Amino acid sequence: MYQYVLIAADGSEHAYRAAQHAVGLLETGGTIDVVYVIDGSKSKTDVLHTGDKELITKKRREKLKNIEELLNEKQVSYNVQFLHGEPGPTIVKHANDNKYDCIVMGSRGLNNLQSMVLGSVSHKVAKRANCPVMIVK
Repeated sequence: MYQYVLIAADGSEHAYRAAQHAVGLLETGGTIDVVYVIDGSKSKTDVLHTGDKELITKKRREKLKNIEELLNEKQVSYNVQFLHGEPGPTIVKHANDNKYDCIVMGSRGLNNLQSMVLGSVSHKVAKRANCPVMIVK
């Protein structure tokens, strides 16, 4: 169905299920980009508590390990990208700038408080993205 799919991932179970669905949407020879958005305030806290940039990057990559294992198992071509900013607008800008065929993301992520107070990231992305958005429960 699609050649170029974006998975918005944060290490949650919903993100993993989104990755499972994304694999099924991809045409042979297609590519998946896995995007992990690092919120600015969270980034500062990580640096202050850890102080080791390499360790922080390793921990973030570890959150995506199950998705990478799935994509390797299914022999899917993929790239992992870490972006900085507020998750909703950052995902939308990245997706619109790169002309993805589809965005696949979980209905909820790791930050339930933010989704209750500000509206969910998936809702923001679905409203503003220029391509189809699949939200996986």
